[in-house]
Amino acid sequence: MKTLLITTLSIFAMSSIALGADKKDIVDTAVANGSFKTLAAALEAAGLVDALKGDGPFTVFAPTDEAFAKLPEGTVETLLKPENKDQLIDILTYHVVSGNIPSKTAVTLDKATALNTKVIALEVKDGALTLNGDSKVALADVEATNGVIHVIDAVIFPPAK
Repeated sequence: MKTLLITTLSIFAMSSIALGADKKDIVDTAVANGSFKTLAAALEAAGLVDALKGDGPFTVFAPTDEAFAKLPEGTVETLLKPENKDQLIDILTYHVVSGNIPSKTAVTLDKATALNTKVIALEVKDGALTLNGDSKVALADVEATNGVIHVIDAVIFPPAK
């Protein structure tokens, strides 16, 4: 099973290398993809764009627009309001880990500490790397000049304080 997972992740990695021929930083790579408009808007509202354009390296578990669309109606709009900036920053920095963690390493870990210092539970479940038991990595190892993006199918929320 682990061999199948690693083989699948390797195929994703090879396809992402082709996608990343014009290597860009994490933010520009996500924006160029076109599937991360909500994430880009959230990063802008939180004032995190410059941080993720920095040297890094970073590992970003990036929810797609479809992942954000799964949230209850009005959630994204509420989070984007200026008065909710701290909560938005907490959620977004929960999707970022310091360092470059390729999929072949991620599948061997049981947890990762996000930039907001909260722990993300990692587990291989049904042949896919999952975060906190319910968000799957749909595409791994999208390389950027300052780290790596793993595309996820659901937004993850940090544990309550």
